[in-house]
Amino acid sequence: MKTNRPTPKLVMCATTWSMGVWPTARREWSLPRKLRAIQAAGFDGVCAYATPALKAGADRLGLVLMSGFDCQDVPKTLTRLRAQRRLGVRFVNIQLLNHDTPPATAARMAVKLIRASRPLGVSVHIETHRDTATETPEKFAEIARLYRRATGEQLPVTWDHSHFAVSKHLLPADYSARLLTAPRLIQHSQMFHLRPFNSQHCQVPVTNGRGALTPEFRDYLAFTEDLFACWLAGPRPGGELWVCPELGTSHGYHVSTDPHPWPDAVRARTELLGAWRRALRR
Repeated sequence: MKTNRPTPKLVMCATTWSMGVWPTARREWSLPRKLRAIQAAGFDGVCAYATPALKAGADRLGLVLMSGFDCQDVPKTLTRLRAQRRLGVRFVNIQLLNHDTPPATAARMAVKLIRASRPLGVSVHIETHRDTATETPEKFAEIARLYRRATGEQLPVTWDHSHFAVSKHLLPADYSARLLTAPRLIQHSQMFHLRPFNSQHCQVPVTNGRGALTPEFRDYLAFTEDLFACWLAGPRPGGELWVCPELGTSHGYHVSTDPHPWPDAVRARTELLGAWRRALRR
């Protein structure tokens, strides 16, 4: 992208969720070893709910922290946000309420939570995610509309497009046209959960387990380049975009025949950086 503005930074965080039962269920790595592996793979930080042990280990290795958890109650969530901020967390992903929460109720909760979180020095983003109030494009759009009507601002969003893609069974040719329809909301946000998807699965393997990228991931990577280009065309808040290759083994995401998510997350980092650099050149 041709611009006189400073080049923004992509902050890439690995999630410890990718490292469950790695290398085996009986010999899963300890937290210190997981953090060393994250640093060795070239990640900038770690995506997980921050604890004193995680904070100490990350600090020793120069890793930043990205956090997240679900929200059912504003006072309890603010208590958790204070605890995360004391551990040095700035960006927090929130999974808001439940799948059957009416959009108006969810929007009111988002307004209260984000207003109350700002004096704490925490940047709260609401995730687009299954089994939450934002699980479909239509419900999310209504929440975002009501939030803007109440505040005059764009809703800060942690974008995970996988759930929207599956809910609409989108084919690769339609990914960008159907999923990048709210550019201002995308450009206003600073957190993306980059979960590779296709029309039927919220998580597809990055590789075939033998070093080659899967066709499904190549399709997703083309979408990610368009997503990055969309964000770069906006105001670039803070000059940083915080992202996480969101790959894990639990909650039905991982298919038994797929390679383990951790080596795939490491490969995803390399490929996503390539997509970022190509988007910068547009």
